[in-house]
Amino acid sequence: MIGRGRSLLWAAFAVAALLAMSGPSFAVKPDEMLSDPALEARAQAISKDIRCVVCQTENIDESDADIAHDLRVIVREQLKAGATDDQVRQFLVARYGDFVLLKPPFKAKTFLIWTGPFLLLFAAGAGVFLYYRRTAATRHEAVPLNAAEEARLQRFLKDHDADNVAGTGDPS
Repeated sequence: MIGRGRSLLWAAFAVAALLAMSGPSFAVKPDEMLSDPALEARAQAISKDIRCVVCQTENIDESDADIAHDLRVIVREQLKAGATDDQVRQFLVARYGDFVLLKPPFKAKTFLIWTGPFLLLFAAGAGVFLYYRRTAATRHEAVPLNAAEEARLQRFLKDHDADNVAGTGDPS
């Protein structure tokens, strides 16, 4: 039984190692690639900065979505037409908005994209701080006993003292 468990552990380790070594798969099809290596290198460099608007976490070279294919074709057509890298990016931004860029510029329209995570983290930290501050303040306050609780405590102490004097109770 121990040998079987060990072999399963090694198999799981091997699978994890293979997954870790596998790089990202690129969805660029050979028919999309440009024949000029310099233009293709520029297209790939531009594509690394362009978000797939369907997948949203992948650039267009990594995505198999139809819109990513269309964007790859647009990038390459623009480059073949003589556009600069910035002109290609501006064309895509004009068509799809700043969202198409994986690193959108910092401006009024993208303010929340850049500051949102920090604002949420600050709000969560402030909430935790206030919660612990409030509970720490109430935790150390002595709450006075009401009359019934006070009478019960006095009876308990009186009975406890009587047991200790008689020697039947536990002195601790």
